[in-house]
Amino acid sequence: MFFHFVKVNFTFLLETKVTSKAAQTPTTSPNRLGNELPQTERKDLPAEVAIRLSEAIQAGEFAVGDRLPSERLLGEQYAVSRAVVREALSQLKSEGLVISRAGSGVFVTERNQRQAYRMQYVAIDEKESLELVMELLITIEVAATRFAAMRRTPEDLKSIRRALVSMEYAIINDRLGDDEDFSFHQAIVDATHNPHFQALSEHLEHSVRRLIRQARNNTKSRHADHVAAVQEEHEAIYSAISAGDSHLAATLAETHLSNSAKRLNIYLKE
Repeated sequence: MFFHFVKVNFTFLLETKVTSKAAQTPTTSPNRLGNELPQTERKDLPAEVAIRLSEAIQAGEFAVGDRLPSERLLGEQYAVSRAVVREALSQLKSEGLVISRAGSGVFVTERNQRQAYRMQYVAIDEKESLELVMELLITIEVAATRFAAMRRTPEDLKSIRRALVSMEYAIINDRLGDDEDFSFHQAIVDATHNPHFQALSEHLEHSVRRLIRQARNNTKSRHADHVAAVQEEHEAIYSAISAGDSHLAATLAETHLSNSAKRLNIYLKE
């Protein structure tokens, strides 16, 4: 009887201790960025992540010059993919809230460096607006490719080549390689060593390239030949940049982007 009484009381104390500890333990680790996005707020994940980060920056939780957490950490924080985080950061860059520094990360900018220019949001079904934005994309990237061929360093070529190889690996594994495609074009823009090209490219990434990826994802199974063609065009551009042939590099970039516009029209018709 005494043994039974002791056993019951020990069990009660143990359960009370465990319950009390569980009540004191937060379900997620607190930090200034907030918890993962509620399911009711996950319709436009990149926009929601961008809003959360923008609010933290505007509230002064990140000071000017502070480096934001890595894409991996932000993805874990909000329970989203790195692609979602990357698009959210691209939106913040286009708004002038942050700036990326090659090899260092993404940093909060000085308030007086933030640009007033904003590109109107373009939906995938707004054909005329999309065509106008594509014209701008082609103009900017052709010029950037020309300067990249003139100014590229050995490190720049390594970055461009790395993205190209990663893209090839993605295609072999039956993936579109969207992240790798972004890295390829961004590496070319970085090779201009011109921060204004970089800022415009990031703005266009959020405004235009996401639409190309969206349309391409919708028709992936029917356009494997297009994926191979894109990779061949990338290879040719890299070879011209590596050779320092600025005229050829610009010509190939214009051909590639014009073909991208044509492919986009094909994707949108289906």
